[in-house]
Amino acid sequence: MSKYFLRTLTFIALLLFGFKASADVIIDANTSRVLIGKDVYVLQPDKELGLGDVLKSAGFKKYNKDVPNLGFSANSTWLRFTINNKSANTGMLLDVAYPILDEVELFSADNKGVYHGNLMGEIKPFHTRKYDHPDYIFDLNIPQNTSKTYYLRVKSAEQLILPISINEPATLWQVLSREDVLSGLFIGAIVIMFLYNLFIYFSVRDKSYFYYVIYVASVGLTQIGIKGFTFQYLWGNATGFELKSVVLFACIGPIAALLFTKIFLTTSERARRFDKVLTAIIVLMIVAFLVTLTGQIQTGFKLMQIFTTLFAFSLIIVSVIVMINGYRPAKFVFLSWLSLLIGAVIFALKDNGVLPYNTFTSYSMQGATVIEMALLSFGLADRINILKKEKEASQAEALNVAKENERIIREQNVVLELKVSERTHELNQSLDDLKQAQSQLVDSEKMASLGQLTAGIAHEINNPINFVTSNINPLKRDVEMILDVMNTIENVSQSDAPVEEKKKQIEEYKEEVDFDYLVMEIRHLIKGIYEGASRTAEIVKGLKIFSRLDEDDLKRTDINEGLESTLIIANNLVGSKTKIIRDYGELPLVECYAGKLNQVFLNIISNAAYAIDKKFGDNDGGEIKVSTTIDKGNVEIAIADNGIGMNEQTVKKIFEPFFTTKDVGEGTGLGMSIAYNTIKKHNGQIVVNSEVGKGTEFILKIPAVYDTKAA
Repeated sequence: MSKYFLRTLTFIALLLFGFKASADVIIDANTSRVLIGKDVYVLQPDKELGLGDVLKSAGFKKYNKDVPNLGFSANSTWLRFTINNKSANTGMLLDVAYPILDEVELFSADNKGVYHGNLMGEIKPFHTRKYDHPDYIFDLNIPQNTSKTYYLRVKSAEQLILPISINEPATLWQVLSREDVLSGLFIGAIVIMFLYNLFIYFSVRDKSYFYYVIYVASVGLTQIGIKGFTFQYLWGNATGFELKSVVLFACIGPIAALLFTKIFLTTSERARRFDKVLTAIIVLMIVAFLVTLTGQIQTGFKLMQIFTTLFAFSLIIVSVIVMINGYRPAKFVFLSWLSLLIGAVIFALKDNGVLPYNTFTSYSMQGATVIEMALLSFGLADRINILKKEKEASQAEALNVAKENERIIREQNVVLELKVSERTHELNQSLDDLKQAQSQLVDSEKMASLGQLTAGIAHEINNPINFVTSNINPLKRDVEMILDVMNTIENVSQSDAPVEEKKKQIEEYKEEVDFDYLVMEIRHLIKGIYEGASRTAEIVKGLKIFSRLDEDDLKRTDINEGLESTLIIANNLVGSKTKIIRDYGELPLVECYAGKLNQVFLNIISNAAYAIDKKFGDNDGGEIKVSTTIDKGNVEIAIADNGIGMNEQTVKKIFEPFFTTKDVGEGTGLGMSIAYNTIKKHNGQIVVNSEVGKGTEFILKIPAVYDTKAA
């Protein structure tokens, strides 16, 4: 009976503990390092459990991969494993190679079966650890030919990835030393990239370099933070910050990278739709940053992972778009983010057990990061060369424009002289009849306007031209000083002096010549020349449109263009304190006598300026509004002012020849008569709305297509 009972107990024990025994980690004389992921049992409860509850739990499940990837959990996750030591080495070490765990606690039983815990993690200052290394390293102390079961409790806001290994001490320190060398190389590369680009930023003051420097620093701190070195060397006592630092830096990096890309690729011009997408991702990353900052670290980590995926693919897509459009530096952005994405994929496949856990897969992200930063640095250098060439081309173009403006001004002066001569000849023709006398009066009005305009144009052109000529000599002097600086720097760089001495000599010389001020002054002078030339070109263009050498011919014309040229020509009459409001509609080309219509516009605008001057004098407040519309085949041009206005009797007389409300010598009284006849010649009409003290509005209505029969 007793033998049968013993056999039954043995059978039940095999059923209960057979699987557990088969999952023991065997340590023999040949074991130096072994990953135990396939030999652990995992318990992920839906609430926080103590060790007593865990020892009684039947919910442990066997894991089947070398490196457990247990995802996210709000509660502590428990791992159980048994080690059978068949070797003479009783000092084996357990290495948990995931430094960003919040809590890591190993429980083992003493000789009396009482379990004791050894707590480590980011919640405890770094100096409390026995071993000075970011990994969590525990002493196992298993006697020879003895099995011992351990319970490992882990908790983290980040994803739980647990490379757990049993190691012979000498082997472990050799492996960790090799990994530290690789990490040191990565940190060195990051520091070099950071300092190099920071130096360039202080030299060129380009915002893209500023954001790139922030990106390099953030990515570097993220990667070495994942390896635990920031906690070990930078803020070992700041446990609260350490818990969220990796997520915070992982949010800052993409934000800086997106801002860098927007500037570097000028996405607002080259990829407008995706520029808005990049801005939206920046907002999302800021949300993840703020969520993490408020203490919701796990939520912030999940958001960061999702938004980082969007960030990576968006940058690849936008770089392809800009690259297809022909912007050369975009290829560096594309290759850099592609290399980083490949590194991230390799790293993720390693975490999910698809690829083996080794040095290459473990450091794929760091290697890809270094390649990515190197490519972006090459891209920044290439962009500087492109900007340099564009600047040289722009300077050459500005010089050509200045020469062309000078030529146009000379030609226009000749044209004006010829027109004045022609008009003078016409005025000296026969005075045989009333029609000829009327023609002479009309030409006299034109001449008066032309003389007034000539003085205004000369004044308008003289100001920007003087601004250009006055900047030439200082610019020449500054360029010569720049050349001297370059020669001095070249001489110093070719000397045999030490590098630091060369830098010192260059900096002292730059301070001596006040190099920063010199660069600022050159930019200011070039900007002044550009603005002066642009203003001159604008005036000349307006004059060409306004003058209309073919004004006696019927021609299809852009009315809006004619109004704009008239406003430019009349700028001196209107004055700087009067506000011009433009409200141009979309008009078809109008068949008309363009030159004559421009004269009508000028007469009305001139009268508006006079009325505003009478009301406001040298004070602000004057407004002239010019608007155009199309209605049932008729073009309507409205010119309104807020000047002194007219009473009803004056409105009735304004189109009569020689009638004027201006003082003697200020007007001939023919301007509005000419305007009336010109609009009538176009088969149109003029409507006048005016109120004393509030202003006047002229509405000109002319058909878009000239009817020769009606004329």
